[in-house]
Order: sequence, then structure tokens, then C-alpha cells
Amino acid sequence: MEIIIENPRETIIGLARKIGYRPMGVEGDEYNLARPLERSGFPRFHIYAKKNERGDFVFNLHLDQKASSYHGSAAHSGEYDGDLVEREAERIRNITGFLK
Repeated sequence: MEIIIENPRETIIGLARKIGYRPMGVEGDEYNLARPLERSGFPRFHIYAKKNERGDFVFNLHLDQKASSYHGSAAHSGEYDGDLVEREAERIRNITGFLK
């Protein structure tokens, strides 16, 4: 699910911390952010975040149900829509004050 934060007043990392996500790395211009739901680390909400050409933040949100099955594999059980993802997107919108 895509969430756009228009005219942000802080950095992606600053905003991530504000909404309860921790940075997990950066690849090129894209930040990898996560918010685990359990101490084990999974399931977790996962965001790939970057700036668009206008300077807005684009968050691509999904829910990882479990870690990748094979060492070195990026494949996982991700949910890109559904009730939990919708509620998390709404939580992020409420905290950031953006409705898009």
C-alpha cells in the first residue's frame, strides 16, 4: 500500500522514528524501515521509503508474516493489503497528519 507524505518537515529517518519504525538499511535512495509486532521480529510492518521528484515521501507499506524461507533469499510472506495493513496506514496518516 502506498502512502504519500506531502511537504515533509523532517527527514525520512526522523519521521520513521516518530511513527515507531526503525531503520534497517539504505539501498540507493530507498530506506528500509520496520516495526515488529512481536519480540521475535515477525510479523512486522515493513516500509520501503524514498523521496519523489517533488520532495514528498513515498512509503510502500506491507506486512511481513515471516522471514524469508531460504538463506540469501528475499522472498517472504508479504501482505500488501487487508485489514491490518489498512489500519497501519491509517495509524501512520493520523500521526503524520496527512490524509493521502
